[in-house]
Amino acid sequence: MSTTNLSTPPPPKPRWRRTVFLAVSAALFIAVVVAAHAVLLPFVLAIVIAYVLFPAVAWVERRRAPRAVAILVVYAVMLGAMGLFIRFAAPRVTQELVNLRGEIPALAKEAREKWVPAAQERLRTMGLAPLKQEDEPLEPPESAAIVARPQPDGSIEIDIGSGIAIVETKHGFLVEPVRERKEEHWDANRVMADAVGKSFVYAQDNAWEVARYLRDVIQSISRAIFIFSITLMLAAYIMLTREKIQVFAASLLRPTSRPLFDRLLGRIDRGLSGVVRGQLIICLVNGVLSAVGFAIVGLKYWPVLALVAAVFSLIPIFGSIVSSIPAVAIGLTQSVGTALFVLVWIIGIHQLEANLLNPKIMGDAAKIHPVLVVFSLLVGEHYFGVVGALLAVPCMSLAKSLFLHFREIAQESDPELAAEPLPVTVPPPRG
Repeated sequence: MSTTNLSTPPPPKPRWRRTVFLAVSAALFIAVVVAAHAVLLPFVLAIVIAYVLFPAVAWVERRRAPRAVAILVVYAVMLGAMGLFIRFAAPRVTQELVNLRGEIPALAKEAREKWVPAAQERLRTMGLAPLKQEDEPLEPPESAAIVARPQPDGSIEIDIGSGIAIVETKHGFLVEPVRERKEEHWDANRVMADAVGKSFVYAQDNAWEVARYLRDVIQSISRAIFIFSITLMLAAYIMLTREKIQVFAASLLRPTSRPLFDRLLGRIDRGLSGVVRGQLIICLVNGVLSAVGFAIVGLKYWPVLALVAAVFSLIPIFGSIVSSIPAVAIGLTQSVGTALFVLVWIIGIHQLEANLLNPKIMGDAAKIHPVLVVFSLLVGEHYFGVVGALLAVPCMSLAKSLFLHFREIAQESDPELAAEPLPVTVPPPRG
């Protein structure tokens, strides 16, 4: 007589353990991020660099090159382009900055003495400013040598300013300007010796301040080089292990949820590719077109202004407005026609971006409502400064992709919402 042993299946493990584990892990991850937010900049920049450069790495990899070699090739091209730009463009830009710094006082004086009075006079003729009072008593200038003020008792009080000497003579008092003592001859050796001696005396008296300043400069340069190197290394590791990172992220989900996860990654990639990569391309186009237009009209300091326009294009809306102000202002110092040409050229560039480049490069997936763009820029700049303003729009694109993804899931789970929506008829305008 044979007996049959029926094996009973093990009881299913409760799912709440995995849910609790993932929730605790997520809470710990957020706590670590908040606690270490001061050192997260290289990691954030590495993620951005890896995302921007990975299409180029993939293109080289498709030419049957290992990914590590492809990363090195892309890095070599990128750093070489940066080196060539610094080699050929940096001296011109530096010289223009030096010239602009030297001319700023003259520009400020011209604006104060020419443009501001002209604007005030125009406002007075339009009735938007009070009329100039001609009968107001004049106050003596501070640099006046002798000022006579009548007193209530009939006497006169005389104030003698600087640069005046009163010399007593046998006929009375003589008021004359102070004569500066002239040197008999100029000795270059004596001047150099005095300068060197004063330098050594200053260094001796302020040795600690000089050493501390040099230490701060060396630390700043070393830190910048270290952060740049660490950022490139982190970006290389992210690109090298891209598939492993995606597999690990997918392993946190149930198998039935992984298709939705892949769809979410695709939506995020379409949005960020327009916001990040597209904005960088538009930034380059904006800088080149600005340089061409500014050079054609002969705008002073056009290399610096074109570089400013390119860099500020990374910040939507506000960057374009801010970069246009100095270009038009410097154009006004040359002529009204130059300023008008610069303004029209800038408006033409922005119209080209809005109507041609943005739809072609960014696409529909990257479109964000202008109100949300302004909101994200204000929040990012308020809490994180310039870095927050640069990363505000990509973060808003990420939030938009997450919202649309979960809204789509919610609609699919509801039979009424999952049905095809009826077309909305817009009533014609009245009148």
